[in-house]
Amino acid sequence: MSPGTGAALRLLAATVAAKAVAEIGTGTGVSGIHLLHGMRADGVLTTVDPEPERQQFARQAFRVAGFASNRARFIPGRALDVLPRLADSGYDLVFCDGDRMECLDYLDESLRLLRPGGLVCFEGVFADGRTIDSGPQPAEVVRLRELVRAVRENPELVPSLLPVGDGLLCAVKR
Repeated sequence: MSPGTGAALRLLAATVAAKAVAEIGTGTGVSGIHLLHGMRADGVLTTVDPEPERQQFARQAFRVAGFASNRARFIPGRALDVLPRLADSGYDLVFCDGDRMECLDYLDESLRLLRPGGLVCFEGVFADGRTIDSGPQPAEVVRLRELVRAVRENPELVPSLLPVGDGLLCAVKR
């Protein structure tokens, strides 16, 4: 994650006064640290990743960054197996940085999870510039194009594509 993308996530979390954030793709914890810095002091980050080892690394990174252990809830597992168990309209922000082939499913789950006025963000939608190339593209790039179109055409969303990092697609749920 680029510093610009991290700064944007921190700002967006602060803008919605996020108390409950769901993150798809824990990774090494970099995005989670940025989100936690922007969230309310009593906020909790729920982060989902299929690799428990990554979550252990992120847990340690959060601790080193000074966050109390009760500020993050780590759920190991495939996002599309875990997300249906999370509360409807219970989240202020959903950050998606998981399997690009599942991004349309993440959008559907995010709309269910978000409260009105909540924000969904997708990292990496430029796909290193491939989403705008006119030539044949791999399936994941085609899927990202479908995601951008779906967000843009959804009347329930107010979208914006932020040119930070590798592209941050954001939308507010009406």
